[in-house]
Amino acid sequence: MINKVVADADEAVRDIPDHVTLMLGGFGLCGIPENCIQALLKKGVTGLTCISNNAGVDDFGIGLLLKTRQVKKMISSYVGENAEFERQLLSGELEVELIPQGTLAERVRAGGAGIPAFFTPAGVGTEVALGKEVRVFDGKPHLLEQWLRADFAIVKAWRGDTSGNLVYKGTARNFNPMMATAGKITIAEVEELVPLGELDPNTIHTPGIYVQRIFQGSDYEKRIEQRTISKI
Repeated sequence: MINKVVADADEAVRDIPDHVTLMLGGFGLCGIPENCIQALLKKGVTGLTCISNNAGVDDFGIGLLLKTRQVKKMISSYVGENAEFERQLLSGELEVELIPQGTLAERVRAGGAGIPAFFTPAGVGTEVALGKEVRVFDGKPHLLEQWLRADFAIVKAWRGDTSGNLVYKGTARNFNPMMATAGKITIAEVEELVPLGELDPNTIHTPGIYVQRIFQGSDYEKRIEQRTISKI
């Protein structure tokens, strides 16, 4: 059996070079690969193209890599919580491809499924449609969108076993499972690493065949992006 377990995040990202494409799972600040982001920050890789639903915040998540200028391009959907992202975009320091959230999810899923392109009505008549083929289905125009794949996909799960089978919790299932299938090399960090056979096969969200490296993470902050409270 192939040994997929590595000691920590530093070992997991050891061979990620400059100028590669990375997928980073999670939704907002939920289910993001915190340990691997810190390891990439410390490693100092540059020229990264990051595919992620969001761009983190100024002092957490991908925002840390943006602050140190390690990211060359962001392919994202929701980026409204990061002032440094906005500054770099407006100053021309950062390349940005903004994609409707559902289209982003489907492009990643298509990459993992080996589907090179598909048609969607999302974005028709907007800047998203510029330069793209439009075809009419059932009387409605659709855009041709291409798959997204990455050199490395970095995901975060609640539980995983030594063969790389993963179980996510709650909102962490947004983007993590599909990104795990779309990387040439997929790295998984988990809150709890268990022996093979410990997970109920009926609860597994990502089969281990998609995962090349796995480790148990630590010191997860689990930040709240926008805290909303009511006065009693």
